[in-house]
Amino acid sequence: MGTLGTVLKNPILDAVMVSLFLANILFAYLWRAHPAVKATVALGSLLFVLPLAGRADTSLLDLSIQIMIFAALALGLNIVVGLAGLLDLGYIAFFAVGAYTWSIFASPRFSEILSYFGENPGAGATGTLALGAVSLVGGLGGYLALQRRRAEQVRPGAAWTAALGMIVALVAWFFLGRGVFTLSEQPWSLVGLGALLLLCAFVLGGQALAQARGRDVRGGLLNFSRVIAALLGVAGVFLVTRAALVLMSGQAEGLSGGINPALFWLFLALSIFTAAVVGVLIGLPVLKLKGDYLAIITLGLGEVIRVLALNLDLYSAGSQGITPVGSASVPGFNALAGRLGFEESQYNLLFLYLLVLVVIVVIMLVNARLDKSRIGRAWIAIRDDEVAAQAMGVPLLQTKLIAFATGASFAGVMGMIFAAKQTFISPESFVLNESIMVLAMVILGGMGSIPGVVLGAAVVALLRFRVLPGLGEASANVDWIPQQVNPAQLQKLIFGAILVAMMLLRPEGLLPSRRRQLELHHDDNQEDDSGQGNAGALGKGNQGDVYSPGLAPVKENDRSGGAK
Repeated sequence: MGTLGTVLKNPILDAVMVSLFLANILFAYLWRAHPAVKATVALGSLLFVLPLAGRADTSLLDLSIQIMIFAALALGLNIVVGLAGLLDLGYIAFFAVGAYTWSIFASPRFSEILSYFGENPGAGATGTLALGAVSLVGGLGGYLALQRRRAEQVRPGAAWTAALGMIVALVAWFFLGRGVFTLSEQPWSLVGLGALLLLCAFVLGGQALAQARGRDVRGGLLNFSRVIAALLGVAGVFLVTRAALVLMSGQAEGLSGGINPALFWLFLALSIFTAAVVGVLIGLPVLKLKGDYLAIITLGLGEVIRVLALNLDLYSAGSQGITPVGSASVPGFNALAGRLGFEESQYNLLFLYLLVLVVIVVIMLVNARLDKSRIGRAWIAIRDDEVAAQAMGVPLLQTKLIAFATGASFAGVMGMIFAAKQTFISPESFVLNESIMVLAMVILGGMGSIPGVVLGAAVVALLRFRVLPGLGEASANVDWIPQQVNPAQLQKLIFGAILVAMMLLRPEGLLPSRRRQLELHHDDNQEDDSGQGNAGALGKGNQGDVYSPGLAPVKENDRSGGAK
């Protein structure tokens, strides 16, 4: 295109043009037209114009996938923060769980894991599997049985019997495992058992002292028994998994490139389930906390997930990361993409673009249904006033856990898609700054607003991946602009300034929900009706009793509030 092409390739102009094009979706949402016309504009932009533009510029498809991934993360966090009012600063941990769930199995890392367990079985696979199955069934069954019991329904003697019985079961399990399982040909250490029994004695001793002082300890004893049963169940899961890896170790060579790509669809569901389970496990011990305390502890638990990924070299390859991560194999789709003029290197990116588009639509529909459902109203009630919500019969723990699990599941499925797109995963992709960035998207767009959160994610992603790098590239060769003020290196400062400006000028967000807007501008929306009706009692002495601050009656028989 000659000179015009050179001008259009300018990084700043390129970023502006991409932003204006993606603004078509916002235009379609705000446009006061027939829904069918609005849908035509949106779908035409997303399904036809953008993929065809991405055929010429692959980075446009990549940017669109990034925007939709972050939009899904922001929608998940919007449930936790915007609806339920639970400030989760470790949200990116669920994203990491989904990414590693697929990356470990869809890469050569799985073959290396199988080889390790083939060389270091620790015990016979059959014995390990039997011990794991007994532990899993016994622990899970015991936990479910104890979970059904309420403290007021249990006699003190029965509560003590259950707690002591769980300790006996723990000791029996230890010696059973010590007989069949070894590590480096050494039996399990009795020192570890002694330390665990000492901890149990300390806990039960405290309960006995509390009972001697007249306190009811049945709830504490039942919780202790539940914890021991849950630990046995978790140990069973690990032992069953280890036995399965030992049994599969003979297939290590055949899986040098990872599992069959056709299992991609199964792992989509598995990533949702795994992230939801991790969300529940993280939420269980912390949901009694509120506000800043909840934020701090979720931040710590999120960092625990990242540090585990950094240190479990066998499974996550540590700081080196996992590569190459495979993706789904869709031969029919590849043939269609080839006929549309896409190059072979673009097939996977186009597939992931359409996949993440479908997933984000499903997530938005689920969010909309949840927002208007009974559970959505329960989340809002908890956010506004926990005491009032509990008094009205809202179960706090279960409702909060549902919020954590739902938000985590959205992050998990997008983490898997992110791993398939990047083909490389490392712990550096899941640092605290990513959680802060997702939270900034929710605040910028408008907490509680589905279109607002999507808009916030698009604005932040465009600034982060296109606009600020474009400005940095354009200013890199300008002599009078020092590199210390390069926009690409000042992202945190710029985003911080944007958030401060939003809090001061528009705290409800760019596209706020009606509910949130009324909450923040409640005083501005109050009508002053004192100059209407028969409100003379407010300004003419004691001519009558004032029954309301707005329209007050003058005569005793007048209706309270006046009449319009």
